[in-house]
Amino acid sequence: MSFRSGFVCILGRPNAGKSTLLNKLVGQKLAIISPKPQTTRNRILGIVHIPRKKGRPAAQVILVDTPGVHKPDSSLGRKMMGDVREAMQGCNLVLWMVDATRKHSADDQIVLDILRKAQTPVFLLLNKIDLLREKGKLLPVIEAYRSLYPFKEVIPMSALKGEGLNLLLDKLIETLLEGPHYFPDDQVTDQPIRFMVAEAIREQVLMATSEEVPHATTVLIEQFEEGAKLARIAAAIYCEREGQKRILVGKGGQMLKKIGTAARLQIEKMVGTRVFLELFVKVRPDWRESHNFVQELDWRRELARLAGPEKP
Repeated sequence: MSFRSGFVCILGRPNAGKSTLLNKLVGQKLAIISPKPQTTRNRILGIVHIPRKKGRPAAQVILVDTPGVHKPDSSLGRKMMGDVREAMQGCNLVLWMVDATRKHSADDQIVLDILRKAQTPVFLLLNKIDLLREKGKLLPVIEAYRSLYPFKEVIPMSALKGEGLNLLLDKLIETLLEGPHYFPDDQVTDQPIRFMVAEAIREQVLMATSEEVPHATTVLIEQFEEGAKLARIAAAIYCEREGQKRILVGKGGQMLKKIGTAARLQIEKMVGTRVFLELFVKVRPDWRESHNFVQELDWRRELARLAGPEKP
């Protein structure tokens, strides 16, 4: 049997479960997860290596997790939606992930507009079916979505519980065409470790804070030195107001210590060594509206900038 491969974009509203699906299929935690909307701010690539088995060819599925689709109201939001549209370019298949427990909204219409422009085959994934008390309510939801778009497949599932994942993989391999090995068998993402470390810190900020603070914070790595036995990392947590800084630092520095301890444990699992992590909180007023600062947060653009212009 011929080897199958292709790029598959995961699309959906905030908190639909896109990052949970990515992590489950890849088998590693590549994307941070929290109950807060718009946790994912960048497109994240995850590589699923599927071995050959009886009746099914081997395959390499390159998943592209995207920020939640929404109507942007800031430079950060516009950058996130730009990432969504960039991810759609060149993909072979789209997975539209929907929270089966939530009603249709205006954000769904934004997704539909993107799908219609792309004209790429689409699977509808009805996620979180484990939260539906009455499974009979699922059929009307399926019919309602089928009336909106000609989906190639409709798959009810629970990314968190792992329900429907094997069926999804089988359908992905059926749909993808014969193709090359795009990535080595031991590679699961294209993200630099510095970006993953920054995201691990931001995840702990999301988990530890509430109201406007999670949305008004971001993380930049200022120092990263990897040794054989110890990694030294210094990171800045940026917020927009002095009041937010006071919350992030906490009384006697306790909140910052809590965030740092939890993040350090996650980072040590990533790098495989002990970690000395130093955190600072800095105020940058209205950073989400600063185009230049938002661009600094995109590691792909930063790498391109550091590499300089392509030689003719």
